[in-house]
Amino acid sequence: MHQKAAGADAGASRDTACMDRTVWLSRLLGVGGVLEAAAGLGLLIDPAGGAAALFGASMQGPGLAIGRIGGSGLLALGIACWLARRTPAAPASIGVGWAYLTYNVITCGVLVWASATLEGSSLPALGAAILHGALGVAVFTALTGRPRAAASP
Repeated sequence: MHQKAAGADAGASRDTACMDRTVWLSRLLGVGGVLEAAAGLGLLIDPAGGAAALFGASMQGPGLAIGRIGGSGLLALGIACWLARRTPAAPASIGVGWAYLTYNVITCGVLVWASATLEGSSLPALGAAILHGALGVAVFTALTGRPRAAASP
């Protein structure tokens, strides 16, 4: 009987760990929804302002159109994250989580590369790279984390 209770406690611990990861993913998707929608709207309105803020550089011509296209993609990702936060265990929401992870990892790498190779002020871009890297690690952990072992009395 004691063995069955211990097994039930271990199962409850696994369920709690899964629930914790689900809550964590929900919160990260909510944060992503707000951050990416705001960044997307900013790029749609003023892509040159985004380039100036991150790199201290100007943007003109076709770069403005590309910036707005990127802004629309960020807005779409933000909306998807925001809506997925309500059902973080659903397969579609987990897919949004993986998409958000992919975006953060690639964006972190691009910002580090751009900071190292482009002229101008790179400190804001490095800060953004650190933010995207931290979000990527957090989302990866929420998506792939293993249940914690049950604490022994």
